[in-house]
Amino acid sequence: MNALASTSRNLRHAARILGLDSKIEKSLLIPFREIKVECTIPKDDGSLVSYVGFRVQHDNARGPMKGGIRFHPEVNPDEVNALAQLMTWKTAVADIPYGGAKGGIGCTPRELSMSELERLTRVFTQKIHDLIGIHTDIPAPDMGTNAQTMAWILDEYSKFHGHSPAVVTGKPLDLGGSLGREAATGRGVVFATEALLAEHGKKIKDLTFVIQGFGNVGSWVARLIHEKGGKVVAVSDITGAVKNPNGINVFDLLEHREKTNSLVNFQGADGLDPNELLVHECDVLIPCALGGVLNRENAGGVRAKFIVEAANHPTDPEADEILSKKGVIILPDICANAGGVTVSYFEWVQFAEYSGVHVG
Repeated sequence: MNALASTSRNLRHAARILGLDSKIEKSLLIPFREIKVECTIPKDDGSLVSYVGFRVQHDNARGPMKGGIRFHPEVNPDEVNALAQLMTWKTAVADIPYGGAKGGIGCTPRELSMSELERLTRVFTQKIHDLIGIHTDIPAPDMGTNAQTMAWILDEYSKFHGHSPAVVTGKPLDLGGSLGREAATGRGVVFATEALLAEHGKKIKDLTFVIQGFGNVGSWVARLIHEKGGKVVAVSDITGAVKNPNGINVFDLLEHREKTNSLVNFQGADGLDPNELLVHECDVLIPCALGGVLNRENAGGVRAKFIVEAANHPTDPEADEILSKKGVIILPDICANAGGVTVSYFEWVQFAEYSGVHVG
């Protein structure tokens, strides 16, 4: 199911349960502002290439809009709209005084050099600088972006508006970033997992885990679960998947990935068809990659007893219904992965207060 259709369907379902007025429901379905820009840059070989960038600002009723910027080939208006909507719900669930926003550029970061990524980021910032701001809309890292990306945005924005460290979060420490921000989303996922399991009389150290996605969030989730004694039995990323029923040594896998930029040929595990990962036997399944990976085609084969949504909208509504009938307990993304935006708030608020405007 389309990402926006899926998210909007969930909102309508929640609105019916809550008895929301139809006018409020409609206003929550329509974003405050949608931005689409062309980003043309010179490549290192001198040729010109164009990309399309998006920023959707969903709602500012509770405070400045907040949300990441992702660089990924599947970025499109509907996905960005859905993710912005989810940020509105996530900040409300976490009781942080923000609204929701999201942005992205349809590109493949690993095919671009560092200088090309910088040029692309700066051009995108030039196109949206007058629509973001310390008390308006605060970007952060997301899939395919990182602290360096935020540093470029901050520098480019500051050319127009003066030095404004609170305009982005997830910055390098030297520019006012927060210790622990890189691990925050993954750490929050693990805290949420511990709380969920505790309600059912279980502990991480007694269970097996399958983790889809081994980027920033997935790698931190795997590392922290491994440290707590949990058994990570299968992991995947864009390069492939590996499994070990006796548990993968996550630190060895991280070292292998660092050396080879791949999970394949890791000596401490066997290869696994990535399409089989989500239905691999485990106690807890943690999707940490793209949305919509659990759908009506594969939900019936899921063998996990718990699903923790570290990714944004990884479970389609049809899959929700199937999994619910199977008795699978799902911890929703707007709770499970709120650790990142929580630490982003701590980073932002110190500089927002320093700017002389009271927040909170």
